[in-house]
Amino acid sequence: MDEEGTVSSDSTMRRRKPLGWKAMPYILANETLERLASFGLTSNFMVYMVREYHMDQVQAAALINTWSALTNFAPIIGAFISDSCTGKFVTIVFGSISELLGMLVLTLTSLIPSLRPPPCTTDQITGTCVRYSDQQLYVLLSGLFLLSVGTGGIRSCSIPFSLDQFDDSTEEGREGSRSFFSWYYTTHTIVQLISMTLVLYLQNNISWALGFAIPTALNLFALVLLFVGVRFYVFIRPEGSVISGIFKVLVDAYKKRNAQPPSEIEHYRPLLETSSQSNKLVLTDQFRFLNKAVIVMNNDEARNEEWKICTMRQIEDIKSIISIIPIFASSIIGFLAMNQQHTFTVSQALKMDLRFLGSSYLIPPASITVISLLTIGIWLPFYETVLVRHIEYITKQEGGISLLQKVGIGNFFSILTMIISGILERERRDLSRAGVSRSVFWLAPQQVLMGFYEVFTIVGLTEFFNKQVPGNMRSIGNSLLYLGMSFASYLSSATVSTVHSVTARGGRQSWLTDDIDTGKLDYFYYFIAALSTLNLIFFLCCAQRYRYRNM
Repeated sequence: MDEEGTVSSDSTMRRRKPLGWKAMPYILANETLERLASFGLTSNFMVYMVREYHMDQVQAAALINTWSALTNFAPIIGAFISDSCTGKFVTIVFGSISELLGMLVLTLTSLIPSLRPPPCTTDQITGTCVRYSDQQLYVLLSGLFLLSVGTGGIRSCSIPFSLDQFDDSTEEGREGSRSFFSWYYTTHTIVQLISMTLVLYLQNNISWALGFAIPTALNLFALVLLFVGVRFYVFIRPEGSVISGIFKVLVDAYKKRNAQPPSEIEHYRPLLETSSQSNKLVLTDQFRFLNKAVIVMNNDEARNEEWKICTMRQIEDIKSIISIIPIFASSIIGFLAMNQQHTFTVSQALKMDLRFLGSSYLIPPASITVISLLTIGIWLPFYETVLVRHIEYITKQEGGISLLQKVGIGNFFSILTMIISGILERERRDLSRAGVSRSVFWLAPQQVLMGFYEVFTIVGLTEFFNKQVPGNMRSIGNSLLYLGMSFASYLSSATVSTVHSVTARGGRQSWLTDDIDTGKLDYFYYFIAALSTLNLIFFLCCAQRYRYRNM
């Protein structure tokens, strides 16, 4: 079998027809187990660093934000490699192997005592625990780095490779690819739900080693499943360097900047394109300065140099990339609210009554995010199976609402989440100072709202970035979501550090302290809400001017 989806036989070569949902069990099973493994290993990582490596809250949060940023930046590198030379399947395999190695390293840190600091003694708890050594930190970071490399290969290509299995030329294929995003995120949520309950219970109450070893074994099984389904997949060969095509249009448009626009002359043509492509494509008036790259100058004809001649498809492709940049930029600040749910929300939970409905069972602090996962797991299937048809009937639009309308609704929920989080935190802090410990379920409202943010924004952006980029750049488009998360993690880390230092000037108490009962975390939440409000205004301006493509 070759990378173009053809199957060799003794006498013929036939093109394989995409099997749609028939190929999905193997792909989704692989992705589900892989995510269960990675989430199970990392979802409780802040608690692991605080308890086992004796890091303080701010240091652990900074390390998680930095590592999350690297992890979310890696897919854009994997996407360029995939779309340029290796192809999606090979990139996924390489990423799975790297992630498996990273999991093995982190599992060893929990199995071998010398790879982590010694436990705190009774006397040390009231004082200072023994810090980790440089060698122990290097081992931990090497495991995290391998995980980031693996994520770069898997996240960049998993959704685009899945979409390759649908035939967009048929109504069934288009409907399948549209509903795929919601069902993909539903399985994503179920996986997180298991990770935040069963796996966290193993890690917190039985053994870190067992809680790490099981996800590692699941990752190995996921890799095996990926190979089992090979005979059902369609493979699309990469079309060469994406970067060169982008620079080709930019350079050519600049060199021909003084020429008349193509609409005013007759000697331009869709060179290098097939008749079927040229019949479907027209030069749009958006970013019209790029249209001059299609003009065939006399010296182009004489030299017949491919570099000097651009096709209409190349020009329209780069236009689609430029047009989504403002939407991408607006998503970065939008992710700030979500970042806080994995750091300071856990710190809040550590200060609250963790008993489950008054029983003796203690809920792991990081498991509070299960509430947002339940919200997603209930809402998405309900929307896809029941609600979407009624909304489509009212709006006369496929999917009920547009992709950017979904994202806009999600951005509104992010603002509401931060406002409610601030109100609840102030009440929690006041009661805690008075000696009253609120139940951890006091945080449920903000978790439900965050679930709706993810339902609308994350699902909407995932589909938007995958469908609004050229087909040969789909891996790159899919990776823009993670690139935005990467920038948001860096921004979140910088915001935390800046707020921490600025609010502590003049000997004042910082908003963000190790003991959140003495800080003002609610003020920080209101600050994020204000930034998110400005971001929503910017997003609405960008969305109003956006022109959909490939729809």
